[in-house]
Amino acid sequence: MAVPKRRVSKTRSAKRRTHYKVTLPMPVKDSDGTWKMPHRVNKTTGEYKN
Repeated sequence: MAVPKRRVSKTRSAKRRTHYKVTLPMPVKDSDGTWKMPHRVNKTTGEYKN
C-alpha cells in the first residue's frame, strides 16, 4: 500500500485548490438601454423580458 513519505502542508494542499473561483453575476443591457442583473425584473420599466 502506498504511503506518503512526508506530510503535505496546508499551504501546499491549498495550492492545488486554487482553480476554484467565485464568479460574479454579469449585468446585461436591457432593451431600453438600462443595465440590469440577468433573470431579474427591470426596476425602471417593471418588465421581466422585453
